Amino acid sequence: MKKLTKFRTFALVAFMALGFTSCNDDEDAPVVTPPDTTITTLAVNTPNLSTLVRALTRTDLANTLKGAGPFTVFAPTNDAFNTLFTALGPNINVENVDVAVLKSILLNHVIASSIKSADIPASTYVKTLSPRTTAANAPTLSMFVQKSGSTVTLNGGINNKGAVVTTADIMASNGVIHIVNRVIQLPTIKDHAVANPNFSTLVSLLVEQNLAATLDGTAGSPFTVFAPVNSAFSTAVLGVYTGLSNENKTNLLLYHVVGGVNVLSTAIPTGQINTLFTGKSFSITGTAIDDAGSTANKNIVVTDVQCSNGIVHAVDGVLLPNF
Repeated sequence: MKKLTKFRTFALVAFMALGFTSCNDDEDAPVVTPPDTTITTLAVNTPNLSTLVRALTRTDLANTLKGAGPFTVFAPTNDAFNTLFTALGPNINVENVDVAVLKSILLNHVIASSIKSADIPASTYVKTLSPRTTAANAPTLSMFVQKSGSTVTLNGGINNKGAVVTTADIMASNGVIHIVNRVIQLPTIKDHAVANPNFSTLVSLLVEQNLAATLDGTAGSPFTVFAPVNSAFSTAVLGVYTGLSNENKTNLLLYHVVGGVNVLSTAIPTGQINTLFTGKSFSITGTAIDDAGSTANKNIVVTDVQCSNGIVHAVDGVLLPNF
């Protein structure tokens, strides 16, 4: 009986010792910190993005891209930045370029959602984080994204101040990085018109009438442009256009432009809207445009393509004034 009592006492002591040992082992276990895989950290760890990292630091955006997101970042390579700085002037680099300009350009590469390359349609507009002006709640610039096969082109590619994705889908904990071969510059109305193939007829007419430079600049801006898509230029409409004098060809194109305002689709006024064709106007109800020279209304089919010098709304018909 004494032996049995001693055995039970020994077993209890051993069990308690084992319990204390287990607790101590748990308390001493190292705390494992998950690796930082945010967009900023992935960029830091990519040698070919070192200029981008420095630019993000100078503009106080590095911490932004460590945030919760989600973000899609089109990340220019070092060579892409060198190309931009060379174009801006001698001795310009990431350390001395105007920091406000640099910040606007960087934000023009960021979208406030996570978009993998597989989810990009053949063509679409997305909003970047780059505001058109410094005013509070200013609308942000649009980006035209195209995909053909596996090739993703932004704002018309490198010949239109845009870029092409060279490495897609670098996944981060707060979004995705797509490496691009150029710095995407702030797009003007002309840039966005050239980027979208569905405006090619309009672009050719603007070039013929020497109006493309106007819509590429800031004099008289911002502009609100009601831009006819290619299908608007039917054979009959082109016939009418061809028969106009050179002056009235210019006037017809100016009839699609409102000067001095950046009118979002949510703020289109009622009543007559004056255009750059002096003394000529049209009105809009909802998405229907009542022009002066035809009986059938034209319709707004795409809204709020925001540019650095104005805004574009696509329409399905050519607006006709009374000459």
